[in-house]
Amino acid sequence: MINRTIIIVLDSFGVGELPDASEYGDVGSNTLEGIYNNTILNISNMKKLGIYNIDGLNIKEKEECPIGTFGRAGEKSKGKNSAVGHWEIAGYIKEKAFATYYDGFPEHLLNEIIKRSGINGFICNEKGSGTDLLKKYGEESILKKMPIVYTSADSVFQIAAHEDMIPAEELHEICRIAREVIDEFDYDIGTVIARPFIGTSTDNFKRTYNRKDFEHENFGKTMLDVLVENNRKVLGIGKIEDLFAQRGITENIRTKGNTDGIEKIIESIKFSDEDMILCNLIDFDMLYGHRNDIEGYGKALEEFDARLPEIMNSMKKEDILIITADHGNDPSTVSTDHSREYIPILIYGENIKQNINIGTRQTFADISETILDIFGLEKLNSGTSFKNEIVKE
Repeated sequence: MINRTIIIVLDSFGVGELPDASEYGDVGSNTLEGIYNNTILNISNMKKLGIYNIDGLNIKEKEECPIGTFGRAGEKSKGKNSAVGHWEIAGYIKEKAFATYYDGFPEHLLNEIIKRSGINGFICNEKGSGTDLLKKYGEESILKKMPIVYTSADSVFQIAAHEDMIPAEELHEICRIAREVIDEFDYDIGTVIARPFIGTSTDNFKRTYNRKDFEHENFGKTMLDVLVENNRKVLGIGKIEDLFAQRGITENIRTKGNTDGIEKIIESIKFSDEDMILCNLIDFDMLYGHRNDIEGYGKALEEFDARLPEIMNSMKKEDILIITADHGNDPSTVSTDHSREYIPILIYGENIKQNINIGTRQTFADISETILDIFGLEKLNSGTSFKNEIVKE
């Protein structure tokens, strides 16, 4: 019997370009192979689960008899950002992409946010890498006491401000107002992100873990909603609460990066009584994918992999563990944006069959459909359950 599911989302850990990658400028993207082929990567525990045996990977280091179930899933939703990826994992497929503003945001939108929030104004209003724009505009932002506003290839409205100029809590409030204005005037932007930073000059500006996301709330029913409606407990770890706009979460634990997140996962597995633990490990994307840091990404994967035995040994007989991702972010390409890729699916537990290849799934939503099937709850019919392929009789 299975009565608890632990899902760990390795933010941006894609395993190869999707068939429609050309529509997103992502031909050739493969986050795992990009790291594997450009540095020495030792992820022996994920290898034992079958990570290198996933279809489509051109990695010869296969595991002869994986101890887990393995596969990959394509994305049906339009877009390649974290919220849309997590929503699809949870069973909601977004068929229309959010709007993007590559040439900058409209003056009306910015002026309305300035008026309601009382700030001096914005600088920048460009598309680009957050760390690059911080170097370019950080000192000016402090001097003029004006936050930096920018976007990326995703549908995001990002506001960066030095914590000594605008404390994180105040920046969060400005972003909440931005979210309100965006929705009121139907600018159709997926995510508003508060990006606090610290430091004294361009040479040492650093973004902090006081980041907060404000998602568009107009998304459909997910497995989290189904679980809560059936009096099941859902624990979010990391930015899960933000990604789901506080919906379908009975408790959320904030984290400060991967190391802290892994500690919280292990502690929660040992001591919590939730029916689902859903965690996002953000550093893969935030610190390494977006900065094209191949070496750093590889080390972060090794750190997670080294803790996997502790995670697995903490599990109860009735638990299953699912390791997956929400999109790609190949650090070996020129782009610093998310990439349109397949996501890995690794599943482990005493009630899970070993060495089972579930192949290529048509949607991330197969994950939620399988979980709801295992729990015997209402299905969302957005994917296809693979319960019968993986669960021991």
